Amino acid sequence: MKEIVIGISGASGVDYGIKLLEILSKTEIKTHLIITSSAKKIISIESDYTIKEIQELASVVHDEKDFTAPVASGSYRIHGMIIAPCSMKTLGSIANGVTDNLLTRVADVCLKERHKLVLVTRETPLNQIHLKNMLKADRAGACVLPACPGFYSRPQTIDEIIYTIAGRALDLAGIENSAYRRWGDQ
Repeated sequence: MKEIVIGISGASGVDYGIKLLEILSKTEIKTHLIITSSAKKIISIESDYTIKEIQELASVVHDEKDFTAPVASGSYRIHGMIIAPCSMKTLGSIANGVTDNLLTRVADVCLKERHKLVLVTRETPLNQIHLKNMLKADRAGACVLPACPGFYSRPQTIDEIIYTIAGRALDLAGIENSAYRRWGDQ
């Protein structure tokens, strides 16, 4: 059974992480969830979900301060990790090897173990520091996926836009899905 870590950090766009959990909850894939304390505050502002409802979508929930969680070790086998949304603080920590919470520790493990790591970044405009950190993360092996959906599918709802980014993140993590309409689909 594949296992993947879904991280939700404190940036606008928490629905991206929630949609990923919704999609994956309908599969055989085991999900490990890490929600930062900042993300919990954003969830209460941006979402109608409670923290408990989001946690119930995951197979396993880890506290961001629990460095003894199995996913903190490279010897624990996971397929990869998607952080959605990925704040610039989280991106900066990952790009510079700062592992001050479980979210950034697992990202570091993914990089050193050569697992898939997808960072759904959420910030505009970008300054030079953000861009340099994106480049550093990419060079280290992460895939940076700014939350910039395509509109060729002519989305009619915000959910359709969110599912597009969630589906692309799953694609980049190597997980089959039908979350969105791909280019050329009728």
